[in-house]
Amino acid sequence: MTGMSLRLGCLYPEIMSTYGDRGNVETVLRRCEWRGIRVAVTELRLGDRVRPEELDLIMIGGGGESQQRLVASDLWKVKGAGIRDAVAQGAAALAVGGGYELFGRFCQAGEGAELRGVGVFDSWTIRKGAASGDQYRTLEDERADRAIGELVVRWEGTLLVGFENHSGGTYLGATARPLGQVLAGHGNNGDGTEGIILGGAIGTNLRGPCLPKNPALADYLIGAALRRRLGETVLTPLEDGLEQAAHAVAVQRARSARRAERARLARTVLRYPGRGSRMSTTLRRGHSRPSVRR
Repeated sequence: MTGMSLRLGCLYPEIMSTYGDRGNVETVLRRCEWRGIRVAVTELRLGDRVRPEELDLIMIGGGGESQQRLVASDLWKVKGAGIRDAVAQGAAALAVGGGYELFGRFCQAGEGAELRGVGVFDSWTIRKGAASGDQYRTLEDERADRAIGELVVRWEGTLLVGFENHSGGTYLGATARPLGQVLAGHGNNGDGTEGIILGGAIGTNLRGPCLPKNPALADYLIGAALRRRLGETVLTPLEDGLEQAAHAVAVQRARSARRAERARLARTVLRYPGRGSRMSTTLRRGHSRPSVRR
């Protein structure tokens, strides 16, 4: 594949990278390097415009509400049109966590001004909890108001793994397509779906960063980016032993977390029989989801 190249734009690298999301950029760089594909990286900060003809892959990481408020106006007013045009022209994109929320139509906090999104995705986020989105009186308050833990998603015949930490829910429009089906965790809003996919553009709650443990997803983005420039291409397979080992550990960790949560709920039902109806419903919902299998 020598001679191939692609152009990657990384949005707000110092602000929107709460969960090591620059590791997603590094994964794309390494997997391209191993195949002899050159990658030109452009870091786009506050005030920098997006020129759609110059980018094949756009990436934005996650951040809390304070980080979102720093970039939201710039993302919409300065970069928004260029991002939308690039995706419409076939560019790939990966938006994670808070970036995923801002790539939708809007993000509404429990209180305070609504954050207008770029509108790449037909999605919107309604956040509950503290007005600031970041302040809680106790850890228990925060955990009760957030989806925190391992996330496993079935996507195109494979499993995607990662860590989620978000409050409220992201909802998809009637014609929007979710990225995949939740096997463990919360996902978009507890309805069994996770993320969104539009051509080569993906939004997801998978953090960690997500691409090192999900080489199939990384290659999907690389392939989409190359097709924008070169037409149909076939990526050379890589030896992904280390990546698959990390993937397997994440799946096993999710299984263990689910077993522990079911045991905790069962103990709560026995200890507080007055709550039995509500807890039994929770347990039934937990057992109704498909098992996590490789």
